Amino acid sequence: MEFHYATEMNGNVPMVPRLTKCVESKQVNLFKEEKDTKKTEVLTKTSCIEKAYCTILSELGENTDREGLLRTPLRAAKAMQFFTKGYKETIQDILNDAIFNEDHDEVVVVRDIDFFSLCEHHLVPFFGKCHIAYLPNKKVVGLSKLARVVEIFSRRLQVQERLTKQIASAIQEALEPAGVAVVMEAAHMCMVMRGVQKMNAKTITSVMLGRFQTDAESREEFLSLTLGK
Repeated sequence: MEFHYATEMNGNVPMVPRLTKCVESKQVNLFKEEKDTKKTEVLTKTSCIEKAYCTILSELGENTDREGLLRTPLRAAKAMQFFTKGYKETIQDILNDAIFNEDHDEVVVVRDIDFFSLCEHHLVPFFGKCHIAYLPNKKVVGLSKLARVVEIFSRRLQVQERLTKQIASAIQEALEPAGVAVVMEAAHMCMVMRGVQKMNAKTITSVMLGRFQTDAESREEFLSLTLGK
């Protein structure tokens, strides 16, 4: 005790606090460098996409120097990055802290989840409603997280059939329930704006896993709650 007191009185900094401060400083610098690197990568990607949109507009016969299009390539680049942000997100990121032990074994249904996605064949939107049900097996998940699962997979280049299956498989893997059911209803702009140009056409896809696949009564209950059938 006397030694430490004398050291402090002489104005010297004890070794342990000095080392701790040094380590903390290095951690802060490393975090800042990592953050700066990620920011630079994002800006570089945005710039590349912006240049690509400039080329596309020019090849379409537009003048990218006119007032209305001066910032369009940059806005389009940022919009496309937002439309496809699901590539940077994972199911583990959103579900790990939202799964709870619960003695509940009756069907849980979340219906009419709005979604928007881009068709991978023409890069035009398709959008509609997603209905999800699962039969808990001693585990439940925060209800908003089901909508987040839909968001992650829909914010990628998609076809509706694969999107439906990815949502169902992700819930099955995370919760290990007795069954999962997913139905998606969507309007596809590739059918409305081009091709056959059928304004009112809707596409419905479904995936049934576990008891929803093997038990007709469970399947009918889900369909009646979501589609009114």
